[in-house]
Amino acid sequence: MAKYKIGWMPGDGVGVEVMEATRIVLDAVGFDAEYVPLDIGWEFWRQEGDALPKRTVDGIRQVQATLFGAITSKPKEEAEAELAPQLQGKGLSYRSPIVRMRQLFDLYVNLRPCKAYAGNPLNYRDDIDLVVFRENTEGLYAGIEYFPVEGEIRSVLEKHPAFKAFSKVPGNQMALTTRIITHNGAARIVRAAFEYAQKHGYKSVTVVEKPNVLRETSGLFMRAARDVAREFPKVEMWDANIDAMAMWLIKNPQNYGVIVTSNLFGDVISDLCAQLVGGLGFAAAGNIGKDVAVFEPTHGSAPKYAGQYKVNPLACILAAKLMLDWLGERATAARLENAVARVVKEGKVRTYDMGGKASTLDMGRAVAEACVRVPA
Repeated sequence: MAKYKIGWMPGDGVGVEVMEATRIVLDAVGFDAEYVPLDIGWEFWRQEGDALPKRTVDGIRQVQATLFGAITSKPKEEAEAELAPQLQGKGLSYRSPIVRMRQLFDLYVNLRPCKAYAGNPLNYRDDIDLVVFRENTEGLYAGIEYFPVEGEIRSVLEKHPAFKAFSKVPGNQMALTTRIITHNGAARIVRAAFEYAQKHGYKSVTVVEKPNVLRETSGLFMRAARDVAREFPKVEMWDANIDAMAMWLIKNPQNYGVIVTSNLFGDVISDLCAQLVGGLGFAAAGNIGKDVAVFEPTHGSAPKYAGQYKVNPLACILAAKLMLDWLGERATAARLENAVARVVKEGKVRTYDMGGKASTLDMGRAVAEACVRVPA
């Protein structure tokens, strides 16, 4: 009987291909697991009206961790148009399965390491080692939206003096998305960032928000961050506005270590950090809660490349490394990451994004072979 049960969700497009390459690496590194297939993706939306069926939600609860490939998402009208004929006109609304998983299982930590591996021709600099902690369940991605803006919601808004600028806009020409920040939500993501920094020897945690403009929501986030920072006197707390942080990360990325911020800001800043170390082909993430964790490459399903085995699987392979760490298999995780670092440094196998011609599976096999060469 295998030591672990791992939920296996390739999803759509190139998600299937990068997961195939990742499985080659996990087998090579000797990870003792039973992989449990779980349904997710665009076809399930089209045929069932749900890209994340209940059976998949139940299945995630039955495994110790889940690895996820990629998902196709389309705007509201396009998504409805692709439903099977018998499902159209029934009021079904597409919502990102990964966002739903984050909220269903309270996966409040989105962990995004962005590390420059020596020899990567795409590195902005070779001395970058950033880790982004993005709050995963609140903020502008909480899913509380309104269109049209009418009735009770509009009545409440009209009581705010700043709404006077919009008072003559008809409700059917206005949409509203709420940004909800709670003290508990902010405090726990900041605490996770400080705990990580302390454990892994980072000297600072930079809290990134916009309290000079978003005075209530970012202001609450910053107050919670300062409360938490007092618990970690050996780790410095720095802070920066989100726009300034984008500039500083281009100017001096080597000066920063752990970064923590709210949902939308974290989504943006983590992609910026990823590009500094090679782009989305190197960008892995862990969606982590108390008892459930889902690990993924952060790129999309890239329909134009689907079936070509062209894309870089290292993001998915590094997502598997994060999964191994979370499961407590730290030696195996280190061995896998060292194998990735060796393949990148040697430069013999490079996918198209790195200027080479290796296929997705070529890269997977190269890392797998390096796992054998890397000491346990």
